[in-house]
Amino acid sequence: MSFDAHRCPNGHLTYPGHERCPDCGRPQTETVDLADETATVVTWTENTATPPGVRRPNSLAIVEFDVEGESVRAIGQVTADADVEIGDEVRPVYAEQLRDPDAGIREPESQSWDGYRFEPV
Repeated sequence: MSFDAHRCPNGHLTYPGHERCPDCGRPQTETVDLADETATVVTWTENTATPPGVRRPNSLAIVEFDVEGESVRAIGQVTADADVEIGDEVRPVYAEQLRDPDAGIREPESQSWDGYRFEPV
């Protein structure tokens, strides 16, 4: 599974992708896979009042990737039992299940439950 940021013809990157670049309004036609990149923790928090099916506590981080001189930020869970601080280097790791699809009110088949978490390097 890829972890795609989107690039417009001017080089701007966004995550998640948009039909049009929020900076310049041009169509975003190229993707950049962030799965093999490292990022820096910009900030983080620990959530102890999680929605049904989400582990508790659930640490979340906003991270910034530097791809070919352009930066792009993403938010996601931190791997279980990992401690992160502002400025730490992390890498995305694929998780088959970010939450329990049987918990909550949505039908499990109605959405995908996989994605990426951030792990300290």
